[in-house]
Amino acid sequence: MISNWSAVAGRAAGVMRRPAAPMTYALIGLCCLIFLIGPAAGLNPAYGSGEELYAAQRAWFRRWGVVPAELFEGAARSALTPATALFVHGSWVHLLGNMLFLHVFGVMTEERMGRIEFTLFYLGCGCLALLGYAGANADSPQSLVGASGAISAVLGAFLALFPRARVTSLLPFLFFLPLRFPAWVVLPFWAALQWLAAGRAPDGPGVAYLAHLVGFGLGFAYAWARYGRTTRVKDAPAPAPEGENQP
Repeated sequence: MISNWSAVAGRAAGVMRRPAAPMTYALIGLCCLIFLIGPAAGLNPAYGSGEELYAAQRAWFRRWGVVPAELFEGAARSALTPATALFVHGSWVHLLGNMLFLHVFGVMTEERMGRIEFTLFYLGCGCLALLGYAGANADSPQSLVGASGAISAVLGAFLALFPRARVTSLLPFLFFLPLRFPAWVVLPFWAALQWLAAGRAPDGPGVAYLAHLVGFGLGFAYAWARYGRTTRVKDAPAPAPEGENQP
């Protein structure tokens, strides 16, 4: 998931009105709907139970997720999976963690970018993040699912747009005391954790830290190049979740 041992769960504080972010809420709703009708939620009796349910989950992830070993073979179905994988999640924790981060960081980012640009940014960076991971693990037969690459891009853009926004962080080594830090402290720290974890990540199912890093870098670079310094909000009140690989 985006949040590993350092959990970041912030919220906007001190704002006079709530930003309008219809596409952020639409993306959250779509991800939740797809999860609920799929086998990973465990709510649809049509998928059975036990081994039957487990087999249905594996087939679901393989159909809609990115399989690096198949992606570059040129099949039309596989070519679409970087987009479809963004809306598939492997567990309740996977889904809820991602949607929390999308809600917290996506609202202000969408308001700044606008609905259409934000949607294209989210989808484009998400696909590129998954492609980056797949390219680095081209022989892997594991399915890659989740919105973490796209949401990491939102985090990167948020850092470029609102570096002074204060983010509430829960740090385990400080007994989970809620502390507020500027985004320029919290988000680079999160990115550094992803970098360290990516170097230690074993082969096989787990968290696709590399996709997080690619998405974060793309999001930051895009926002920096597109908006530069002119749009940064001084002392903005601020806000502030994917095991990517599934068996």
